[in-house]
Amino acid sequence: MRRSILSTLLAACTVLAPLAAANAAPAPNYVVLDNDFLGPGGSNIQSIIPLLNRPGVTLLGLTSVIGDDWENAGTAHALRFLEIARQTQVPVADGATTPLVNTVAETKLREQQFGVIPWKGAWGGLGSIAHVPATQPPIGKLPEGAPHIAADPLPAAMFLIREVHAHPHQVTIIAAGPLTNLALAIRIDPTFAETAKQLVFMGGLLDASMMSVTGNADFASDFNLIMDPEAARIALTAPWAAITCVGNVSNDIMMTPELADRIDTKHNAVTDYLKKYQAPLPLWDELTSAIAVDPTLITKSVTAVMDVNIEHGMDYGHAHIWPDSTAPKGIKLRKVKIVQSIDKARFINEFVSQSQNALGTH
Repeated sequence: MRRSILSTLLAACTVLAPLAAANAAPAPNYVVLDNDFLGPGGSNIQSIIPLLNRPGVTLLGLTSVIGDDWENAGTAHALRFLEIARQTQVPVADGATTPLVNTVAETKLREQQFGVIPWKGAWGGLGSIAHVPATQPPIGKLPEGAPHIAADPLPAAMFLIREVHAHPHQVTIIAAGPLTNLALAIRIDPTFAETAKQLVFMGGLLDASMMSVTGNADFASDFNLIMDPEAARIALTAPWAAITCVGNVSNDIMMTPELADRIDTKHNAVTDYLKKYQAPLPLWDELTSAIAVDPTLITKSVTAVMDVNIEHGMDYGHAHIWPDSTAPKGIKLRKVKIVQSIDKARFINEFVSQSQNALGTH
C-alpha cells in the first residue's frame, strides 16, 4: 500500500515538473518546516513567523514530530497558531509519534546510569520521566484554544516526499525538531534527500559539556539529536546537496520582555499572541528558519564532517565533527556547514518586522 501511494505521488510529480519548467522564471524559494511544535508561544511555534508573508518565499506546509511535545499536541498548537495568524492555507501534516529506536524506558535507564537529561520534552520536560506513558496520550486542553481546522490527510513523511518531487531541487527542508520524519522519508524514498534543495537543521550543539557547567544546562542539551539519534544519523548521512547546522550560535539570542514589548508596539493577533505567550528562551528555531530563507544573515561559518553517535551510552545522540584530514574512513559521512556567527541586529530587526506583518487573509 505504501509503495503504491509513493508511486502515485512520484508519477504525478513527473507530469508537473516539465510544465513548471516550460514557464521559466526566477527559481522560487519553497520551504517545508518540520518541527516539534510545543506551544503556545515559544521557539517552536515562533519558527513559523520568518516564513510568513515573506517576498519570494512559499511555505508549502508544516510537518509535526514528537519532541518538545507529543506529536498530536504539536499539530494542534501549529493549527491553532495558523488560525490566529489567518494563515490557514498552510497545511500541517501529522508525523512520527515516537522516535525510531529510542523509548521512554530507554531514557529512564539512561538517566539512572549516566545522570539526568535536563530537558526531556514530551517525556517530562524539565521534570521527572518517572510517570511518563510509553506512547502518545490524548491531547489536553490548549491554553490558546482548540483549532477548528484539521491536519492534512497525508502522513508527514509522505507529505515531505510529495512536495520535494513536485518542486525538484527547489525545496528547503527546515528541521527544527528531532529528525524522525526526515529519516522516514529517506527510508521510504531513497531519492528524497537528493531531490530537495537543501537541509537546514537546528541541532549539533558542540562543546556542550562546558556550556552545561558554565552556562545554562537546560540550553546545553542537544535535545533534537538526543531524542532520536538513529533518525539524526540517517538524515545527516543522506545525499543532500547541502546541509547547514544551526547550533551554538542561537543560544545567546533571547526572547526578552523588552523584545516582546517591541514586537507588540504594532497590535495584531500575532503580536498579541507573542506578547501573551512569550517565554524567556533562546530564539533557536526562529533563527534556523531565518537562515534557511536568508543565508546572508551568516557572518561566519566552518565546514566539517559530522556524525551522530548511536551507541547506547552516555554519548548517545551526541554530534561529533572532524576536518577532512582526521574524519573516519569507510563511512559515508557528509560535510556540514556549521554556523558560527550571524548578523544579530539584523536578525532581531527582521524578526520584529516579520512578526508585525505575519497576519494573513485566510
